[in-house]
Amino acid sequence: MMLERLELKDKVAVVTGAGRGLGKQMSLALARAGAHIVAAARTREQIEETAAEVRELGRRAIAVPTDVADSRRCDALIESCLQEFGRIDIMLSNAGIGDGRGQGRELWDISDEDWHYDIDVNLSSVFYCARAASRPMVEQGSGIIINVASGTGLRGNLTGFVYAAAKAGVIAFTKSLAVILVGRNIRVNCIIPGFVAQQPPANQEEADFMRERGRYMPVRRLGEAWELGALAVFLASDASSYITGQGFIIDGGGLAGGYAPVEFAPEVALS
Repeated sequence: MMLERLELKDKVAVVTGAGRGLGKQMSLALARAGAHIVAAARTREQIEETAAEVRELGRRAIAVPTDVADSRRCDALIESCLQEFGRIDIMLSNAGIGDGRGQGRELWDISDEDWHYDIDVNLSSVFYCARAASRPMVEQGSGIIINVASGTGLRGNLTGFVYAAAKAGVIAFTKSLAVILVGRNIRVNCIIPGFVAQQPPANQEEADFMRERGRYMPVRRLGEAWELGALAVFLASDASSYITGQGFIIDGGGLAGGYAPVEFAPEVALS
């Protein structure tokens, strides 16, 4: 009975940022659980590759190039899903950019354009997709919305504070959206990753860097992209039917244990 509740047989999932990294691995995990996939991202070649791998798993898939910072493109994405499959069961908003235009700049050097770009890609996009997906979900009487934030949204950040603000907004928006839609049989939850390798290391230098960075985590390693897939399947399935409005931190104990370093150089007295 428990394993049956994790099945997503013939559910339809729209995944943004599906061309690589976490989005691709979550798309494949949903497909392995039985879902059909609408893969969205800006780079066509990447989402076509994801869609092809989904089809190899025996599921249907389409690739829809989408700039999630544009609300009209998000509307068109959901419309493409409805035209192809006739319904949308899962909206997984994963697209985002950590190294935005304001990354590393002084507070007073960030322009309005820098701020709005980073906010639109990382936060407004989540609203655009939820707004577009929720209407057909309400009409069909059910749906799941999963937003992807970041542990950065739960702490201060020296060099990427616009990104941190946007991801904190995703967490707060998830809670409000869950309350708004709970009476419509739509559940909304949030995945909050910590430091996760987007892909296996390409060479020994990258492997050494990842190993060294992982030493600072309580579990002594970085996360791997595939590990988010199981959580996405759980939140998209009936196994989580009593869960809504929650944020699920998957960070190897980083926030609990106090990840270091945190961009501050310690002041140590020399004897």
